[in-house]
Amino acid sequence: MKKVLIDGSCIVTEAMARAGADAFIGYPITPANLLYQYAGRRFPLMIPAPDEITVVQWMSGLSACGRIPATATSFPGFALMLESINMAFMMELPMIIILVQRLGPATGTATCGAQGDITLLRGMISGGHQLPVLCPSGFTDCWKLGALSVSISAGLRSPVIFLTSKEMMMTVRSFDTDKLGILKPVKRVFYQGDDPYKSYQPAENGIPPFLPVTSSRWQVRLNASTHDNEGILQHSTPGALDNTRRLDQKAVSRLPEYTFFDLDEQDGACTIIMSYGITSAAAGEAVAAIRKRGIRVSLLVAKTLFPVPDKYYEILDRYERVVIAEENINAQYARILFGARLPERVIVAGSIGKMVRRDEIIKKVISPL
Repeated sequence: MKKVLIDGSCIVTEAMARAGADAFIGYPITPANLLYQYAGRRFPLMIPAPDEITVVQWMSGLSACGRIPATATSFPGFALMLESINMAFMMELPMIIILVQRLGPATGTATCGAQGDITLLRGMISGGHQLPVLCPSGFTDCWKLGALSVSISAGLRSPVIFLTSKEMMMTVRSFDTDKLGILKPVKRVFYQGDDPYKSYQPAENGIPPFLPVTSSRWQVRLNASTHDNEGILQHSTPGALDNTRRLDQKAVSRLPEYTFFDLDEQDGACTIIMSYGITSAAAGEAVAAIRKRGIRVSLLVAKTLFPVPDKYYEILDRYERVVIAEENINAQYARILFGARLPERVIVAGSIGKMVRRDEIIKKVISPL
């Protein structure tokens, strides 16, 4: 056992560096400052940027050259990054954006956590296309999912959002680092064919092989506008629209490969609590307390938030009552799962300006419909 005082920012930074993320482009912002600080010590390349728009532009350039860049921000910075994230999505460039949520709207309260960016993440790409969004529920997840986000980004040729919170990234806790397994860097295989390279010609898995723009053998075209599989600008030709349809399905079709969740089911339970991120700790405490009262209840902790896995519906449909605990006041993930008009069987335990408490979740479970 090796217990240390540590925060999530340190664990995520180390995990991503070991997994193969080899550049960090940053602009400091609370509560993501520690990630910026640690990255400067740990990443092979760290470049401070003058603003958040420049961050993703520089990340795109590094990604096009074969690196896997990462950054960290909060909502105000993320809002400035959105157009460039759309560009990177269209160009199919691997990168990781760590989004540390804070209380909004706008610049909000920089030192107060929240889970208020969920709806934004579901609609961040013009056209309704989706990016993988992973959300850790504890320090072990910061390690495992931090590394997996690098692998997923490289494998899908896509930006990946690593969604977390102020409490997860900045709170120092005692933790046994022996619980963290060995991580290996992602093995990237670049295009090695004999035929001229087509930047967006998909392989059988729907993902085009990658080739850096530094290639001395083949021309590499990267295009952020509607294009065909050669990367040539097109308007609405069948080939270009087929490429856009492929982009829409890319993250969805590979979703089973990166669907992560914890499920603690109790036989005979009619109610299940669902949560994610930092709130899942209170949800777990609520489950333990409710079971001590002799009430049967199950727990689902979502770690892949988007695209929404069908597996979640398969699980939730088994229960008469669903209690969703999340740190916002407008039931953001609950409404994404079940629509604007929530079914009567779906109850939300929400909060603003403070973390959702265990007793608040218990009250929702034991109260009659």
